[in-house]
Amino acid sequence: MKGKKLIALALSLSMVLSLAACGSGETPPSSEPPLTTPVLYTAGTYSAEAQGMESAVKVTVTVSENEITDVTIDVSGETAGYGADVGEPMKEAILEAQSAEVDSISGATITSDAVKSAVQKCLDQAMGKEENTAAAGYTPGTYTATAAGHNGDMTVEVTFDETSITDVKVTDHTETYGLGYGLSTTPVEALPTAIVESQSLAVDSVASATVTSAAIKQAVADCVSKAGGDAEALKSAPVDRPEPTDETYDVDVVVVGAGAAGLAAANTALEAGANVLVLEKVGVTGGSTTRSGGKILGAGTPWQEAQGYEDTPEMMYDYLMSFDRDGIMDEDLVRAFCENSAENIQWLVDRGVKIQDVEPIHSSLTPWRVHNVEGGGGQTSGHGGQFCVPLTNAYEQAGGKIIYNCRANELLTDESGAVVGVKAEKSDGSTVTVNAPAVILATGGYAHNEEMLAKYNDFLPTNAYSGVPMTNVGDGIEMATAVGAKNFDAPGLQLVYVSYDCYCGINEESGLIVSEDGDRVVNEWSYQSHVAQALADADSTCGYYITASKDGQCVEPYPTLAGGIQIESVPHASSIEELAGLIGMDPAVLQATVDRYNELCAKGSDDDFGKPAEYMIPVEGDTYYAFRMTPGSSVTFGGLQIDTGAHVLDTNDQPIPGLYAAGEVAFTGLFDAEYPCCGMAIGSAIYYGRVAAANAVAGQ
Repeated sequence: MKGKKLIALALSLSMVLSLAACGSGETPPSSEPPLTTPVLYTAGTYSAEAQGMESAVKVTVTVSENEITDVTIDVSGETAGYGADVGEPMKEAILEAQSAEVDSISGATITSDAVKSAVQKCLDQAMGKEENTAAAGYTPGTYTATAAGHNGDMTVEVTFDETSITDVKVTDHTETYGLGYGLSTTPVEALPTAIVESQSLAVDSVASATVTSAAIKQAVADCVSKAGGDAEALKSAPVDRPEPTDETYDVDVVVVGAGAAGLAAANTALEAGANVLVLEKVGVTGGSTTRSGGKILGAGTPWQEAQGYEDTPEMMYDYLMSFDRDGIMDEDLVRAFCENSAENIQWLVDRGVKIQDVEPIHSSLTPWRVHNVEGGGGQTSGHGGQFCVPLTNAYEQAGGKIIYNCRANELLTDESGAVVGVKAEKSDGSTVTVNAPAVILATGGYAHNEEMLAKYNDFLPTNAYSGVPMTNVGDGIEMATAVGAKNFDAPGLQLVYVSYDCYCGINEESGLIVSEDGDRVVNEWSYQSHVAQALADADSTCGYYITASKDGQCVEPYPTLAGGIQIESVPHASSIEELAGLIGMDPAVLQATVDRYNELCAKGSDDDFGKPAEYMIPVEGDTYYAFRMTPGSSVTFGGLQIDTGAHVLDTNDQPIPGLYAAGEVAFTGLFDAEYPCCGMAIGSAIYYGRVAAANAVAGQ
């Protein structure tokens, strides 16, 4: 609208000049005042901030009397590849529109909205508008409100006196242990305290737990309104944040990353008497592990014995090495993990981790050697906090220090090439320099780095979903590569194909699964990663679980499917030919596949893929269904090359002095293309984290 007014003004001036030119050459006297450009702002530079997805977004706006002339946007604390990339396009849009009212960037709307909010605050200052302040004034009492968290509704209770918020409690929720609650830094514990202390809803969200954080703030805002307060004012009420200050530390061991590997390393080094510092890029520990199902692999354990299973490290080693189809797995790395797997689990138990039981994870995998933490079992997620919360508490209670919201970006080396420390940047923009003779990288994988995925994996569907933190971008790999580390080119990653309608594909359902071309490619009575790898080998960007019902009852005995066929949006038809048309598949191919499968079912022998006869259920009925199975991943393979001492190797296969790595940043030689079993990633990460720390402290 402002632009249209300026255009109209310019046209008016043009008409006046034209009329003057057509006259006698003299400008007639006029009683009208001269036209001037309206003054919109008080010229100057203004600053403001607003809460983004992971951090406070900081904006500086420079204006003349009638124009926005420059915008500086600091989104460095936001997620790389998402919110951290909105600065330049948002700046261009705001300058072009001369307004904060521009479109948000798709995929980064929370950060975009924070930018717009901060810009508007700057413009309000420039226009002389008073900043919205949180004037005290409440009806005393305790109020309750509910808001949608990450896993479900969260109920928050807020108590007020006449002038302030006196207490905030989260009274009911289903958030993830170790991510949404359970630690002093998780939102359920941290945000209530911060809100009461600051009397503001502009407190920082917990990076990596922003949905839970936002729910708590929203519920508190609703309670403020119920108490007669000004919730909008509280959202911009000032928060006392310390001034950014550069810091330098001198320690014996610095651990970069506080997931399973990093926490295991930190505890081991601290217990050995070392001065240890941990750098964690987000606001909570746990990394990918917290989001996992909470499983760890082990052989010859007392939990197996208690459930009647005989197992040995050698049996476990033979099983894992059976996946070495390309001859790239490292026998020594695998064997060391297997031989120490039982002791590895006991080490966790000694530090507060509770093991519930063992299970096979799939009936085809025996003996049972997947160990569940307390509350785990089956194809679950969100139980990995049962590893990370006890390890975090053990470390911090013993005096260990963690710097949160601190992203490492450079390894320091001396003139000989030895690694002697690390440089990092905190979310407030300040730098952290850590001098240490031993650096342990435990920074996780690269599931959210598209360039690395394309480089290190033979096959990855473009529609693959990953539930790991958005901060898993391979930065540890890049830092080490910059100082001469060798990278291991692995052909695969932990891959599953799952239906988000009924979650078939990750459980025990064993009916007919076809590729996107309609071909059967695998024995469906197999562990999820084996089925997924077969689909990937067929270059299939999705799979389909084909089943049938008769008289409204699913012909297969699986509860997931019984519920799934009730979902109206699931493609279904009265014939295979019609069903194929609904999913864009060649009807002749799908019909031939179903006919062949039914023939083998009738025969009682799967001559094509060897599925046991008891799982061969024909696809026959009056209605047919196709559950689309979408690819997803949670563990990336490859990364830095390490040896059995967790030393990072250079391109000549020699250890780089002072540099160690464990966990997903260095899953080299432990996997081929296919993920062999749940609990392998967490188990090996913890084991090699401990090995790295022991060698780092010993100077070996």
